[in-house]
Amino acid sequence: MQFEQHYVNRSNWLRAAILGANDGILSTASIIIGVAAASSTREPIILAGVAGLAAGALSMAAGEYVSVSSQADIENSDLEREQKEIDEMPEAEMLELAKIYEGRGLSKELSIEVAKQLSEHDALGAHARDELGINEITQAKPFQAALASGAAFVVGGTLPALVAVFGNLHQMIYLQYAFAILFLVVLGSVAAKTGGSSVLKAILRVTWWGTLAMGITPCIFHLADALDSADFFGDQPATF
Repeated sequence: MQFEQHYVNRSNWLRAAILGANDGILSTASIIIGVAAASSTREPIILAGVAGLAAGALSMAAGEYVSVSSQADIENSDLEREQKEIDEMPEAEMLELAKIYEGRGLSKELSIEVAKQLSEHDALGAHARDELGINEITQAKPFQAALASGAAFVVGGTLPALVAVFGNLHQMIYLQYAFAILFLVVLGSVAAKTGGSSVLKAILRVTWWGTLAMGITPCIFHLADALDSADFFGDQPATF
């Protein structure tokens, strides 16, 4: 017997990994582009890229863990409250399940019978799945999300950092643009194939937003450099 392959099983870690890799490519390349636009030497460009890579990976992993942990806390709180209601009002909770099944198309008699049998087998599991929408596939997994996001950021951010090390200094901005778009195309293709979705749609999505982000970054650096050259910020020491 051959079982169907479902891509939704990968949704949690794949979402975190794509977010991490995409952010790694874009943020590192954008930092390098911005510094390269205001620098004529390679050292500050590499230093900025490596610093952005390290800080970004740690920040991404920590942020993903905190975010998904908050989701897990909400889910656990709902499950605890649901278990308490099952313990205190088992009959009412069973009828609540029956109403859900009836709303999905089952007859009233069959809905009650299904709810009764599921409640006897695993009441909390039935309520978690059918009332709260929590199951093994969608349940929050903080460590998995943090690891996938942080590791993917390192992989994605390493690519533009390598371009900064080995690329032609005078063509650095253009090389970063070109290679970043190439990396995003590869990322979109891999993400689409892993998730079973449209490759072309994924590529267009990541390259459009990636190009926009990288285009805005050097404008900000140029503006800051122009303001500094015009002594906009002044040289007065801070007083407290």
